[in-house]
Amino acid sequence: MNIQRPKSKQPIPKHAQKVFKGVMFDTYQWEQDMYDGTKKTFEKLIRPDTVSIFPVMNDGKILLIEEEQPGSNSVYLGPSGGRVDEGEDILEAAQRELLEETGCEAQEFILLDAHHPTTKIDWVVYTFIAKGIKKVADAHLDGGEKIKLSPVTFNELVGMIIGHPTAFDKEIVVKFFEAKLDPKKMEELKELFKPLKSK
Repeated sequence: MNIQRPKSKQPIPKHAQKVFKGVMFDTYQWEQDMYDGTKKTFEKLIRPDTVSIFPVMNDGKILLIEEEQPGSNSVYLGPSGGRVDEGEDILEAAQRELLEETGCEAQEFILLDAHHPTTKIDWVVYTFIAKGIKKVADAHLDGGEKIKLSPVTFNELVGMIIGHPTAFDKEIVVKFFEAKLDPKKMEELKELFKPLKSK
């Protein structure tokens, strides 16, 4: 699968200077010419890209995760996923995160979306639908993860995304809202979330 990284609407110029290196975020600054002839310091963050995976089980249910993390007062409910490691292929990252968080492997990955969530951070979220799911191991969680698997039907997933849009990635929310308003798009979305046909 040849996955192209989307271009940022506000790329960091080559002359920008890294002024801070963090555990997850690096900060870059540069002088930007303004329309009135003055200069202003612009700033942007860089962080590792991330993957999100909606595994479709052989019975048609979508396997979500309920995740707790240290220092958070809320439980995340949504697709599996995490950071892409440095030098790691995007698809390999999706395969690794699916295996680590659910103990499952998939025969097929479909790229549903890839976008920059914000112009102020150089960061791309790649969202996949995974099919042909097979449990091959126990989940391998790091010390900051507590995960419970939560299978839902397609209709339940639609209700969750429409009912709690802030809990899901905005581009995915847009796709589901469009499908809610357009029966043709809903059928297309349903088709994407159908389980892999057994051969």
